[in-house]
Amino acid sequence: MKIRTITGGLSLNLPLKEKKFTRIADFLNIAKTEFEKRGFEVQTLRTSTQPWENYYENNEQILEVLTKIQELSAKNNLSYFNLGTTFEAKNINIIYDFIKNSSTGFCTATLANSKKINQEAIYETAKLIKRLSTLSPDGFANLRFAALFNLKAGSPFYPAAYHKGAPSFAIGTENSDLLFKAFEKAGSLENAQKELRQIFMHEVKPIETIAIELSKKYKIKFDGIDLSIAPSVAENESIAFAFEKLGLGKFGEAGTLAVAKIVTTTVKNLQIRKCGYTGLMLPVLEDYGLAQRNNEGMFNISNLLLYSSVCGTGLDTIPLAGDISEQKLEAILYDVASMSIKLNKPLSARLMPVPNKKAGDMTEFTFEYFVNSKVMNL
Repeated sequence: MKIRTITGGLSLNLPLKEKKFTRIADFLNIAKTEFEKRGFEVQTLRTSTQPWENYYENNEQILEVLTKIQELSAKNNLSYFNLGTTFEAKNINIIYDFIKNSSTGFCTATLANSKKINQEAIYETAKLIKRLSTLSPDGFANLRFAALFNLKAGSPFYPAAYHKGAPSFAIGTENSDLLFKAFEKAGSLENAQKELRQIFMHEVKPIETIAIELSKKYKIKFDGIDLSIAPSVAENESIAFAFEKLGLGKFGEAGTLAVAKIVTTTVKNLQIRKCGYTGLMLPVLEDYGLAQRNNEGMFNISNLLLYSSVCGTGLDTIPLAGDISEQKLEAILYDVASMSIKLNKPLSARLMPVPNKKAGDMTEFTFEYFVNSKVMNL
């Protein structure tokens, strides 16, 4: 298991004060050093702010802030930054300029709360996804944007992270190797929950202990650990292949939903300070086994959304045909929004149309944390 991210949250106001940013950045670097001293690999340090619409006055001004935060992030050894989310449909088109004018910046749009879908926001987001897909030949820019549904502040994982309140930090882990080991040992559905709980408590509790120590020492709030099962590109750490260790068949066949339910029930009941989704991530392009089973046609977008009803983050890194219409993108977003409201649970959608590719074609990404797979049918 690795610590994928230590994410620091802060609230900004203008004019932007460098000292306020460097204070949280300094803490993140101290935290990284402490975790590494205790034997944990820390992959990235990240920051997120409150919804950017709360601290800008015009488009030109917020783009200047974007440039400044990117400079400060690089200066302070932070891998990525997130300008949070927007709840206003009229602001969604500005996100195109955010992504275009940064290399390490992320942003999101919130399309639904627990009671209502913002129809105008869905329309604007579908247009944005199409525009972002044209920024590079492989459609990679949509990696740094997601649509959010009924998601609260405080998640450490990107793109979903945004902040509220006093400075704080949260942790996200890359932990699919623990799932693989637990289910390999369990060998059956009956033993899965016990083995998963045991290995997670053993491996994650020390991270919580260190985080609480840091929180007390440096007087910064610890929001918790997002215990979501996060994937790996390694074959022997695949979420999909871990599911198959329980003997119910390939990922995507009958039984997949049952395993997904067990995973989420287990992590949500762990006696660990939790935040974010705390469920199961099924990003098609970020997991070796998911990419392979997608190539074999074992599941489709509807299956993934079904699994999200008992767990998960929604639809993540979904490769789509480059000529997909805005109307089809809207339809997908409406489906995710409807499930989020009906079940009153946080979901997200990160959809990636790939220019000049059609369903069944292989993607050609060169990103080290992606596994290329077939463009999915709707």
